[in-house]
Amino acid sequence: MANAPTSTASEKYYVPHGSPWPIIGSVSLFTTVGGGAMWLNHVHAGPWILTLGIALLVFMFVGWFGVVIRESEGRLYNAAVDRSFRMGMMWFIFSEVMFFAGFFGALLYARQFSVPWLGGEGTKLLTKVIRGDTFEATWPSNGPGHIGGEFRVIPAFGLPAINTAILLTSGMTITIAHHALKAGKRQVLNIFLAATFLLGFLFVYLQAHEYIEAYTTHNLKLSTGIYGSTFFPLTAFHGFHVTIGALMLLVVWFRCLKGHFTPTHHFAFEGVAWYWHFVDVVWLGLFIFVYWL
Repeated sequence: MANAPTSTASEKYYVPHGSPWPIIGSVSLFTTVGGGAMWLNHVHAGPWILTLGIALLVFMFVGWFGVVIRESEGRLYNAAVDRSFRMGMMWFIFSEVMFFAGFFGALLYARQFSVPWLGGEGTKLLTKVIRGDTFEATWPSNGPGHIGGEFRVIPAFGLPAINTAILLTSGMTITIAHHALKAGKRQVLNIFLAATFLLGFLFVYLQAHEYIEAYTTHNLKLSTGIYGSTFFPLTAFHGFHVTIGALMLLVVWFRCLKGHFTPTHHFAFEGVAWYWHFVDVVWLGLFIFVYWL
């Protein structure tokens, strides 16, 4: 790909030749999902197959993104390719919005409809035989019969508030880094971009600490009724996205140290910045609707 003639880069839409990376990605995803399924079903080889799948995924990402970076630095991409990248990133972020919308919708439905109905509001079809004599139609709820045992929620104005301040600060630092890149201030760019991914990793560390506290002190687990089964998927998937975003920022930072990107040629930086702002906004929704209200 990198050997394609650069003289036509500004005239035609760049179309890469055949690549092994899509099939490697498919095999690695199949291996990862299959290994995870076997592990959940207590197959002895499951963890090993899952580890192999993750290793193949990492290999695929490193190799494929390396090709794209070489093509980009070789100036094989023109304005049309840049627009297609931007459209692709926008649709990807939209799909992520819909992903989290499903979890927020489940939280809303459980909180505003299921719990009141179990308490007898709006319908008499759910009798005490179904919901149990011990059920209280209050939120947070662990379901009929206290199926998950007694628990306490994580106080909003503790670690969650600190993590909110961390992510909002990281949104400011990446914005400063972006303006520095467009102004040609490379030192400011490198400093504030490093601050951004360090704040991201700090967020993940504090969230892991919060999970340990939830399990050991608050008895809050995935099995703690409807509250636990909505709290952990929402926060864990968000933490996963923060981890991925911080890793992408780290890669972009290394590229900045190598002198990649110019004030007019830096889509990779912008794409990661868009993703990071999306992560910030989702966390604000989490903080308000999961921790605070």
